[in-house]
Amino acid sequence: MSYSESSLSDTQIKQQNICILGSTGSIGINTLDVINRHRDKFNVICLTANASVKTLLQQCQQFEPDFVVMVDPQAAQNLKNELSALNLNQIKIKSGTQALIEVAQHPSIDTVMAAIVGSAGLMPTLAAVKANKKVLLANKEALVTSGQIFIDALKQSSAQLLPIDSEHNAIFQCLPMLEQQRPGFCQLEHSGVSKILLTGSGGPFRTLAVEELEKVTPDQACAHPNWSMGRKISVDSATMMNKGLEFIEAKWLFNLKVEDIQVVLHPQSTIHSMVQYRDGSVIAQMGNPDMRTPIAHALAFPQRIESGVEPLDFFSAKAFEFEEVDFVKYPNLKLAINACSLGQAACTALNAANEIAVDAFLNEKIKFTEIVKINETSMNKFVSEEVVSIDDVIDLDKRCREFAISLTKDFYL
Repeated sequence: MSYSESSLSDTQIKQQNICILGSTGSIGINTLDVINRHRDKFNVICLTANASVKTLLQQCQQFEPDFVVMVDPQAAQNLKNELSALNLNQIKIKSGTQALIEVAQHPSIDTVMAAIVGSAGLMPTLAAVKANKKVLLANKEALVTSGQIFIDALKQSSAQLLPIDSEHNAIFQCLPMLEQQRPGFCQLEHSGVSKILLTGSGGPFRTLAVEELEKVTPDQACAHPNWSMGRKISVDSATMMNKGLEFIEAKWLFNLKVEDIQVVLHPQSTIHSMVQYRDGSVIAQMGNPDMRTPIAHALAFPQRIESGVEPLDFFSAKAFEFEEVDFVKYPNLKLAINACSLGQAACTALNAANEIAVDAFLNEKIKFTEIVKINETSMNKFVSEEVVSIDDVIDLDKRCREFAISLTKDFYL
């Protein structure tokens, strides 16, 4: 695809029919906020959630989608009753995981925001790719758990893939237009790129002594200094597993080798990532830490629209700090980088184990420092498995979760 200069006018944006997978999470809510500012450009056709009836009901009242999906059948029935009481019977209700796949590939949909957290988002995101949709990828686990399988499906389709994670979106914005047109198949070396600099804040425990980490509580781990996120992602940020998953995602999104990516601690979260070029140039994407910026960028790409985010004020901005990663404090990040080198089975197993371990920590069944023990033990057990199909991914994910659950019982507090 090529973009003429005249196509970059805001008025040229063709109206998009949108499905939001995970509309009640932070990404989904922020997406709807951006869409609400541009109702003439974006039409909400479908909203999906797991079981958050109250939030989805409010979204239905505001946007009146054609249909909604709730994975939990009882929640779907409750929502149906609530909509009926409001005389919104025209909204069709679907339930179950298969319904997510069906709506992601529905012919009335142009654009799919893939914002379901965890491996549960893999199959509907893959379905959207195979159905040639414009896919806004906020679900990093799709690439972490299925890597080459996902990229091969992208290559065989005419889908457009745009990254939503602030770091990957930043990298995308800093690349030449030629590379922006071929995510998954970039040839960055041919475009003069020498390295990707993936920034991370270090989370809430960056200045905490290592020996204090085993005492931290779930609420402390979820108190991110810069970003407002869900609890699972917040814990991942605290362990820097989130950066590890982003490392793996970056490898696949931009067709990189492990040595092409460097993680840089940047506590202010103002520079969202950087691209270093062969001639010594470093191009950075900057902005206030607000997910509406990358969401608006991807929704309107290659045009630009207002996102609701205040522009960065350089006269009141804090000084920029950069630090090397302390892998003693962040062993989960080191584990993820190693998994990226070891292959798909290691990445799939690590993601599955981490979802179980983080859930156990949030439910106060294990200590914060025991998350990495479960992750490493699980990854090592399954690292040599063969993963060549999506069925292999699903099977390995299931078996690794069962194994990780058995490990959590050894750590009960």
